Amino acid sequence: MNASPRRIFATLVLVLMVMFVPDCAREQTLTGIQIQPSGATFGAVDQALFVNFKAFGTYEHPPQTKDITTLVSWQSDTPQVAQVSNSGVVTPNLTCGTGNVFATMHDHASGSDVSSNAAHIIVNGPAALGCTPAGPQPILTVQVSGPTNATGTVTSNPPGLTCNVGASCSSTFTIGTTVTLTATPTGSSSFSSWSGCNSAAGTVCTVILENSFTVTATFN
Repeated sequence: MNASPRRIFATLVLVLMVMFVPDCAREQTLTGIQIQPSGATFGAVDQALFVNFKAFGTYEHPPQTKDITTLVSWQSDTPQVAQVSNSGVVTPNLTCGTGNVFATMHDHASGSDVSSNAAHIIVNGPAALGCTPAGPQPILTVQVSGPTNATGTVTSNPPGLTCNVGASCSSTFTIGTTVTLTATPTGSSSFSSWSGCNSAAGTVCTVILENSFTVTATFN
């Protein structure tokens, strides 16, 4: 029996519906994430400073770009330098330096994780805020003197210097660092005096390093 034109038409419509409905009903696929701006520079370690970052997702089926800032997972690869909130707000944290902020999101349609570009973050500022200025850093030299039978040691805090009587030692510190030197006599020796300190009290010498200079410790 020959099919009627109406039945043939209905069959063609049904075939087209089967072909196209699954594709149209398919969940959008996330193909990329772009975060903006591309970076930020902060002039101090100050958590009152902040930059709002946005994440934009690129989708297909159908093609679309939309704001997914609150949907992605924000991360910082150097959290001690820059921290980022769940909403993309970046602030300086505890120290100066550089780092990168990026965003990731799991795409349910493709079953894969999608990562964004990295936004480069720079945190810079004065030494008083823990930053290391550009250029050479000051050198503190300690000379420990005394008679040949004197014994004792001078140590520093922050660590870096350990000198015995009759020796000289040096170490580089970040500009602006306050270094405490402690003299410890041993055996029958005693400590005599300091020279070159910003302040001294007994066996303790305090130095504020703005420039390179030398301190002398004398034992008896």
